[in-house]
Amino acid sequence: MSKRTEPSPVGPSAEEAPLQRASRSHAYGQAQAGKDGYREIAWLLIKYRMEHGLTQEQLAKRVGTSYSQISRIESGRQRTSLETLLRMARALDLKMVIGFEETSGEAAGRRELVAI
Repeated sequence: MSKRTEPSPVGPSAEEAPLQRASRSHAYGQAQAGKDGYREIAWLLIKYRMEHGLTQEQLAKRVGTSYSQISRIESGRQRTSLETLLRMARALDLKMVIGFEETSGEAAGRRELVAI
């Protein structure tokens, strides 16, 4: 006998909802995949902010921006400029590393990085 699960009266969890929507909409899935890098940056920023014992508001003051902008960046849903990321890195006493990676040919996968 298989176990039957009842649907939640409040709907899917925050983790399940985008997966369900992506399975129904190819365009939505592609849009979400395009934000993967921003979500990874968001997780790193949250990690370093917490390691420094800062709230979003305290980081915003150090960066010279608003609490709401820090919140949007940390949600991983908002694209942000390289300049803003650099200011955030400096506010967290970090260097930012950027680079390029070959995507085709014999050099595919080769990365060149620069710390700024």
